[in-house]
Amino acid sequence: MNLLSARLALGWLIGGEWRAHPARLALTAVAIAIGVALGFAVHLVNGSALSSFEGALRSVNGRADVQVNATTPFGFDEALYARVATATGVADASPVVVLRATAGTARFTLLGLDVIRAAQVTPSLIGIAPAGVDRRTDAAFDGQALFLSSSALRILRVRPGDTLTVAANGKATQLRVAGALPGVAVGQAIGVVDIATAQWRFGRLGRLDRIDVKRADGASTAALTAILPRDVTIGTSASDATRSDALSRAYRVNLDMLALVALLTGGFLVFSAQSLSVARRLRAFALIRTLGLPRNGIIATVALEGLAIGLIGSSLGLLLGYAVAYAALTRFGGDLGAGYFADGSVRLAFAPAAAVGFFLLGVFAAVAGSVLPARIAARVAPAAALRNAGDMIDPRTPVPWIPAAALIAVGGVAALLPAIGGLPIFGFASMALILAGGIAGMPWLARTVLAPLARRSGRSVASDLAIQHLHGAPGQAATALCGIVASTALMIAMAVMVTSFRGAVDEWLGQILSDDLYLRVEGSSGFDPAAQAVLRATPGVAGIAFSRQVPLTLAADRPPVTLIARPVDARFVLLDKADRLPAGTIPIWLSEPAARLYNWKVGATVTLPLAGRYAVAGIWRDYARQQGAIVMRETDYSKATGDRTRTEAAITLRPSADPARVERALTTRTPRALASFVSIARPATLRRYALELFDRSFAVTYLLEGVAVLVGLAGVAATMSAQTIARTREFGMLRHIGVSKRQIVAMLASEGALLGLVGGIAGIALGGIMAQVLVHVINPQSFNWTMATRVPWGIVASVAGALVIAAAGTATLAGRRAIAADAVRMVREDW
Repeated sequence: MNLLSARLALGWLIGGEWRAHPARLALTAVAIAIGVALGFAVHLVNGSALSSFEGALRSVNGRADVQVNATTPFGFDEALYARVATATGVADASPVVVLRATAGTARFTLLGLDVIRAAQVTPSLIGIAPAGVDRRTDAAFDGQALFLSSSALRILRVRPGDTLTVAANGKATQLRVAGALPGVAVGQAIGVVDIATAQWRFGRLGRLDRIDVKRADGASTAALTAILPRDVTIGTSASDATRSDALSRAYRVNLDMLALVALLTGGFLVFSAQSLSVARRLRAFALIRTLGLPRNGIIATVALEGLAIGLIGSSLGLLLGYAVAYAALTRFGGDLGAGYFADGSVRLAFAPAAAVGFFLLGVFAAVAGSVLPARIAARVAPAAALRNAGDMIDPRTPVPWIPAAALIAVGGVAALLPAIGGLPIFGFASMALILAGGIAGMPWLARTVLAPLARRSGRSVASDLAIQHLHGAPGQAATALCGIVASTALMIAMAVMVTSFRGAVDEWLGQILSDDLYLRVEGSSGFDPAAQAVLRATPGVAGIAFSRQVPLTLAADRPPVTLIARPVDARFVLLDKADRLPAGTIPIWLSEPAARLYNWKVGATVTLPLAGRYAVAGIWRDYARQQGAIVMRETDYSKATGDRTRTEAAITLRPSADPARVERALTTRTPRALASFVSIARPATLRRYALELFDRSFAVTYLLEGVAVLVGLAGVAATMSAQTIARTREFGMLRHIGVSKRQIVAMLASEGALLGLVGGIAGIALGGIMAQVLVHVINPQSFNWTMATRVPWGIVASVAGALVIAAAGTATLAGRRAIAADAVRMVREDW
């Protein structure tokens, strides 16, 4: 037979394999589809959310060339405007007041603009009165005129001509809706009033929050930077994009990596299924090789099988991923429950480049999972393969372990390397190397673990046969184990990380929520000293510790840190503290994320955009603010900012006080203007809410983890079933020498249980190692906080039990079907 005939025969053999085992093709394609779908869906949601968030920034900023921004919500002296407008390189400048406003229960951004200057610098923020409404030329200067974007009109349920009560900065006033803002993108709730109205009606006289700058052609910002005080920063479109990206980048990258876990598990499932398929057809491949097909022909043919699986799975995955992304945006929002982009609607945007990338990843996973077993089969001599269809490793040959150990060792070294651009690239590489090393070591592990059992005899026939088969065929055992180990290790690693994180948050909440009641003012300027004194005199109150939180911008291209003004006492738990501080400095205490982000050490002198010199007195643990927080004594805060209002209070009750009665008394004593903005909660309520928020943030993590586990368990079932069916001739021989059907079924059940147990132990051990990388490398490098390892022993035991039961049960069911045929037909040759 010539080479062409051999290829035709091989094509017939491949087609026959697919016709005989369509479920195998379907399962592997579905595994690839799930991985591609999850990865593509997460990427679409993250990309759409970030795009919408950046669009919101562009709308509020009005597309100015450069912006001079205040570093705190208190703004800066408006006298700076004249200096900026006349600076070298500035063609025009527009002063802006930015306020967080409410009307009823709806919230929107309120901008105060000088319409003449804004028309030259940010024309997209200029309002237009519609036809049929008073279109006086001076409407923009009317002290009651309010222009709203289309989204704000919809949210507030008003139309031009209506009157609206707007509250901001603790003040409320009535405004008339004079028109719309056609230049603001859909989905952005923005209102614009005259700058004089914003300053006068909302208590911001003499203060600005921003100056929009139009640069002269070719001008730089160097001259502008030289004249600016330290309570402002210069922002550009590039710095805005960097800041918005940094806000959620670590969360998005971690979700992307986690989504690829399912694709990786699918790749191992393809490898397992194709390995068994190749082993089952080893004699057929050997026969075709004797007819003239070269080794590369076998590899190419099996690779074509993988390519077909990848094309089908990836195509299905893209369609499924788009549907999942749409459902996720509808159910969880653009931040997938994490709270990064909570203020704005997100529209799903298709990403062609990402679609191509994930499609190719799916195809690569399927092809790689097919080529590896094909290369092993191609190296087997045809004569040996025609005589032996079993394991391709001689039972007497030592199984190599050095490559596996080397991969794990390199992975350990990678875990020690620093982050790149704030992302734990080497941490993810470390996990991949450790996982690859663990799977590469499965033949050695199977041989080593089963060797003591293989040397013993005298057990039942079924158990002896099971142990001897697995010990003598470590390659087959490893093929079955790779899917089990991959899915188990990844699931255990994620479970340990989430458990450690949740436990750390729960313990931290117990430390910080040590008072009896907590009062908070939202959307207002807060309690002035007189109101604070009234609340302190409330019957039943033993003490009140007032505090205030404000955003503080330290760098234009980074999200602001939270500046917290509060009493600092013995209950303030520190991770590290300075023995002494430089003379003449004001002590501040950094959260762990702030210290890591800005590389500030205990005892170091630092510069803040506030009056005074500051030094780091200590570092404290904070799981609430990923972008960092700075604590300052409230007295030092008042001196530096002049702000004596407070927005939060931790309340300690007298021993005999009734909390419910004190709550009512505090509500009654709250100034009428603040009553609608005040909320009072007990520690248990806040703790429960915080943990619910944590669980909601990790809802997608749980989902992705669960899908990866289901794919892994499906791989266990498929592998055990395929291996059992491939050994039909072996079962026929056992039947001929006197082994009963019941004993064969028991043997298969024992093999499945042993494989599940060995795979479970290996996966749990490997997952434990990977969990350390997640907890102590990836998590600190991604989110800048540390924690202790906590092991969810209940989940670990459940996983181990489920693997043993799944493997044993699948092997038993497949064995019953495999031995159903007549013993003579089971051992006959097919050629």
